[in-house]
Amino acid sequence: MRTLGALALALHSQSPTLDTPPAAQASDILAIIRHDYAVLVVLFILLMFSAASWGIIIYKKRLFRRASMQSAQFLDVFRRSSRFSEVQAVCGGLSMSPLAGVFQAGYTELNAQLRGAGDSKPGVPPTRPTLKSLEAVDRALLRATTTEVAKLEHRIAFLATTASITPYIGLFGTVWGIMTSFIGIAGTGSTSLSVVAPGIAGALVTTAAGLAAAIPAVFFYNDLTSRVKGFVAAIEDFSMEFLNISERNFT
Repeated sequence: MRTLGALALALHSQSPTLDTPPAAQASDILAIIRHDYAVLVVLFILLMFSAASWGIIIYKKRLFRRASMQSAQFLDVFRRSSRFSEVQAVCGGLSMSPLAGVFQAGYTELNAQLRGAGDSKPGVPPTRPTLKSLEAVDRALLRATTTEVAKLEHRIAFLATTASITPYIGLFGTVWGIMTSFIGIAGTGSTSLSVVAPGIAGALVTTAAGLAAAIPAVFFYNDLTSRVKGFVAAIEDFSMEFLNISERNFT
């Protein structure tokens, strides 16, 4: 507390020095940072986390936009078509849609069962193909759903990691910088603003950098996670619709 009081008195007594132009203050801070290798390492790590986070954010936003558009197109084709084979024909052009991936898995299982059921002995009139196991189709849809959701969630967890760890990395840089400033005070024996303020200002840069990396990561992690939940709900609704059509027409 005594040290903080001394710092406050120094700031109050030397307030005229705050008239220094902002550009000069910024250059002083940069000069201090350049000579503190620990702070430089912390800032570099934070920069890497921030760059990776923004790369994931931009990539996922574009991916989800395309997936949403193609899912709407797929549902339109699915509900207008009278045969599953017509829907299968357009799935190749809608590969970004998770619904298309789920449909292809269900259609493959459905086709395999119907082909086996349609085989008949010579001289015996062919019977109407029926499903052997609707549960097997359901399991195929569930497996495909797990695969598609994993694709949607890929790399999003890194945003949560960035949001949780970067403030602590920035705080470490700040603690290191303040510790260095106190060592400087002990070496010079002075608590004047010119001795204390530059080091503390440089140390606080890492906290600001940590927050600058964490805040967008938190926001977009929540945003992307909610989008994934929306896709999951759409996949589950489509799976139920697919099973209802299969049960109505092939059992």
